[in-house]
Amino acid sequence: MERLEDQLTADFYNYEALLGDEERKILLGAREFMTTEIKPMVNEYWAKGEFPHELIGKFRGAGLTALSYEGYGEHPAAVSNLLTGMLAMEMTRTDASVATFFGVHNGLAMYSIYSGGSQEQRDRWLPAMAAMDKIGAFAMTEPLGGSDVAGGMRTTAQRDGDTWVLNGAKKWIGNATFADYVVVWARDLDDDQVKGFVVEKGTPGFVAEKIEGKIAFRIVENAEITLTDVRVPEANRLQNINSFRDVAEILRATRGGVAWQALGVMVAAYELALAYAKEREQFGRPIARFQMVQDKLVQALGNITASWGMLVQLAKLQDAGIFRDEHSSLAKAFVTSRMREVVAWAREIFGGNGIVLGHDVARFFADAEAIYSFEGTREMNTLIVGKAITGESAFV
Repeated sequence: MERLEDQLTADFYNYEALLGDEERKILLGAREFMTTEIKPMVNEYWAKGEFPHELIGKFRGAGLTALSYEGYGEHPAAVSNLLTGMLAMEMTRTDASVATFFGVHNGLAMYSIYSGGSQEQRDRWLPAMAAMDKIGAFAMTEPLGGSDVAGGMRTTAQRDGDTWVLNGAKKWIGNATFADYVVVWARDLDDDQVKGFVVEKGTPGFVAEKIEGKIAFRIVENAEITLTDVRVPEANRLQNINSFRDVAEILRATRGGVAWQALGVMVAAYELALAYAKEREQFGRPIARFQMVQDKLVQALGNITASWGMLVQLAKLQDAGIFRDEHSSLAKAFVTSRMREVVAWAREIFGGNGIVLGHDVARFFADAEAIYSFEGTREMNTLIVGKAITGESAFV
């Protein structure tokens, strides 16, 4: 039986060796957990389009939550951004939906509170979230607003004494149908600035309805939220968020995380295609002996290796504190584009079997489309980088 700790076949340049012994141990533990506890259930729930709530209990004992947040969770000190990225890759290598559920909770929601909340707010919410006794969601995208949400946010907040009244709608919000804490972003009617609010489960006027009929991320419970005179106490307003510029600090980090997810999809698709090519026989020989199959595999491996190298340096920039919007935007745009190529080549290698869920590659092929689109489209991220390198804004 293959050992789970063996180097990934897709890690051609041995990037995992850049981790220290303790961090590599955490990564290998995550690999074993995802392979033994999570992988057996994903195809069943992906086919049904349902979220397996028992999955939360499995994550509770895995020790993977809050690793980036010093003072919270089981780990005594915050781990490196390189390990955080590789963990996102590793989870996505098993399933993109499950990795997104975890990323929304542990990344978007918890990081919003950790970076945007006061110390009292961190201490109030993060311990239970670190233990996964409480689950978080992050509500920014709106039914009529995606890329223009910074300047065109329609959800509003109005101060009324010691409370805020929220009205509006959000869409594509992962975990929102069952989350205990939903970080809702709204435009303050008084100063026209975006602010963040933690809306707790059961708050009157907050309704989250599951979006049905998706062809990707079918395990994730994305919701359309309506907020009708939702009253939130001032104590639940994130105290360190005073404008969209503060929100951008959060998105900068999470956008890089999506690029790591795209790498995980590529790694999974490549590994599946490579294994299939070695066992599938045509004309009396394994298809791995055919030149055009090898060409697809080598191009896929090149995309993986180049993307991995870019993300390693991105993590180093984060650790050094010199990480800018254009850095994460270039990574998101480039790596997700390479991901699209890899999943297509991998599915081609499977032939007709590539559209059957039981062979797994179809799931990664479909889920890649969601990753390609969210956290900023390729076009929007391209314009962010374009402005940085030319000094000219091409945004309309």
